[in-house]
Amino acid sequence: MDAAISKAIAEKKLPGGVLWLERNGDVHCRAFGHRALVPAPEPMTEDTIFDAASLTKVVACAPAVMLLVERGRLSLDDPVSRHLPEFTGGGKEAVTIRHLLTHTSGLRPDISLQPDWSGYDAALKLCFAESLTATPGTRFIYSDTGPILLGEVVRRVTGRRLDEFLAAELYRPLKMTDTGFHPPSDKLHRVAPTAVENGAPVRGTVHDPRARRMGGVAGHAGLFTTAADLARFARMLLNDGELDGVRVFRPETVQLMTRVQTSPGLPRRGLGWDIDSPYAGPRGDIFPIGSYGHTGWTGTSLWIDPFSRTFVIFLSNRNHPDENGNVLALRRQLGTLAAQAVRGFNFSYVPGALPTEAGTPMPAASRPAPAPGAQSLASNAAQPAPRARPPASARVLTGIDVLAKQNFAPLRGLRVGLITNHTGHDRARRSTIDLLKAAPGVRLVALFSPEHGLRGTLDEKVGDSVDARTGLPVFSLYGESRTPRPEQLASLDALVFDIQDIGCRFYTYISTMGLAMEAAAKAGKKFFVLDRVNPINGLAVEGPVHGGASTFVAFHKLPLRHGLTVGELARLFNAERGWKCDLTVIPLEGWSRAQWFDETGLPWTNPSPNMRNLTAATLYPGVGLLETAVSVGRGTDTPFEVVGAPYVDDVKFAAELNRAGLPGVRFVPIRFTPRASTFKDQPCGGVYLVVTDRDALNAVDLGLTLALALQRLYPGQFAAGNLLPLLTDAAVLEAVKAGRPLAEIKQLWATDLEAFARRRREFLLYD
Repeated sequence: MDAAISKAIAEKKLPGGVLWLERNGDVHCRAFGHRALVPAPEPMTEDTIFDAASLTKVVACAPAVMLLVERGRLSLDDPVSRHLPEFTGGGKEAVTIRHLLTHTSGLRPDISLQPDWSGYDAALKLCFAESLTATPGTRFIYSDTGPILLGEVVRRVTGRRLDEFLAAELYRPLKMTDTGFHPPSDKLHRVAPTAVENGAPVRGTVHDPRARRMGGVAGHAGLFTTAADLARFARMLLNDGELDGVRVFRPETVQLMTRVQTSPGLPRRGLGWDIDSPYAGPRGDIFPIGSYGHTGWTGTSLWIDPFSRTFVIFLSNRNHPDENGNVLALRRQLGTLAAQAVRGFNFSYVPGALPTEAGTPMPAASRPAPAPGAQSLASNAAQPAPRARPPASARVLTGIDVLAKQNFAPLRGLRVGLITNHTGHDRARRSTIDLLKAAPGVRLVALFSPEHGLRGTLDEKVGDSVDARTGLPVFSLYGESRTPRPEQLASLDALVFDIQDIGCRFYTYISTMGLAMEAAAKAGKKFFVLDRVNPINGLAVEGPVHGGASTFVAFHKLPLRHGLTVGELARLFNAERGWKCDLTVIPLEGWSRAQWFDETGLPWTNPSPNMRNLTAATLYPGVGLLETAVSVGRGTDTPFEVVGAPYVDDVKFAAELNRAGLPGVRFVPIRFTPRASTFKDQPCGGVYLVVTDRDALNAVDLGLTLALALQRLYPGQFAAGNLLPLLTDAAVLEAVKAGRPLAEIKQLWATDLEAFARRRREFLLYD
């Protein structure tokens, strides 16, 4: 690394720089070259203060916003116009705080410098007047305008300027003594100058022209800092928000900031942080995807790998004395060399890392715990690029993809009713509605919508309507009736089902399918299932098997986690219910039972408003059991990843759960206020669930362990009886109330679960 920097300096790509490489307290720090070349040479020192440029976005702007989110004063999904009412018109009402943090707002890269303007208020006026160039959430456009707006959001919410808020709430608590927006005069001699203007280098004044016109304080640029201060900041993030006994963020806030927040198909970005975009050069060729960082125009960069617990900082003033310097290749090289310097860590297989292909959601194990006996930094042989898991197919085709490949031959000549929602689309996100509407020889006559509606946004009963795009009637299967009525089927030859399931018995889309199959059988109509993957894999089966009467949340005799696709479930329902439905399953291509959703290459679409990622789906068969008794995070940014209640002591609860030693999960104490569902608007104590090994995790064991701990600690307040509608096993519930050991409780369903495993075999379509 030292040689690479020295070589770049010799090639006049930069005057000098400071390198800081750290892992588990083992530090390599060195200054190189010159801090200044004009008007006179000055040697670079390790304590040099640099214009951080766009590192401001992740060391100032994003942390300030996330402090307010954590404190309940902002929500990531707040419309920006809620806090900046001037930011309206032309669709800007749809832009959220999250869009600004992820550069997916649709705003242009910059506000114009022409005609000439000056002042903070003038900049805001230009930002408010900007037009969108894309629908929010659909395109990644790296933009300085978003952070400028966020800086003003912070000011209006707190009543303090961005620099004042950060100094008090972040930099002073972290003892980042050389970090701020206006270096004081007694430190100017340590500041690395940037370009020469009017015969003298700019020193202590922000280089960015927009930030400078705004007075030096902005969300996108203006921060000055040192390598040592950035190291303290990085250490805090790796320590889940705490440094030297001072906590500035909750662990779940750090995780939220640093995991993927952009939609599948877009460059992968966190909240402010870069993860896997065209700007992620400092990651190099070895650090896993899922590490994160950022760069700055002046030649600054920070990259943090939470898997190996390593970070590399490189600060330079490559635009001194002019803009001819270039450190792009050097930053990438330093990232690669930094990973090569890590001894005792296998970068070739990193559990919890993201797959290399873009457009897939974050795996369940998003942040692993550090390995015991952490090794020090040392030179090491080059290692191969990381792989998240053993090789898996990245070309799975869903039923609708296969049907299109067949040129829709199975549906030719049929009048079709389609049961679908927003998850009904092909690999390219083309709607199944549109595909069938345009399919040769297929007549799409009617649409049927399940719980949450055709667009998947509703949490209440859904009425009949008309689809604006096609003009087709939309009959609700989650309103006055949950079964297609005879008159709705009279003009049809077939029903087609295309909805993404989650793999859990009480997730109601499979009940909708079963009821529709029964109606089709009675009416003598064909029934087609366009199969979709089980996102939490097709191997694991868990929990008590429903044995009572059929309900909408327990339609058939299934365990809580059934390990089947919707097509396989349809085959099982048809046989075990004796319907004799004329059933055709259009199968998947390229899927194997061991695959999780993120190993398929398929784009993720939230199946329901609160099922926002694969981690939530992984936890749902267990955590979802509790949602009628405690808050499971509905109305927060992390539904099904948090569990709590107003009466819970979060620290005590987390300690109790961690003592249980469940494989694949850790528990972090938190406080949160759900804005919906159980304990709405009531401050709750609870736990944040960190999945460390999704293959080892038994979600139902997790749910019952949560229930047992709540019953043990809060027997007079925990409404254990509320679990029965989803659990559907009175004997198991009584054992929970009695505080029986988990192993003993599991014996209550062991025989039934073994029988289900045998029952399902004849209906399996995939190996």
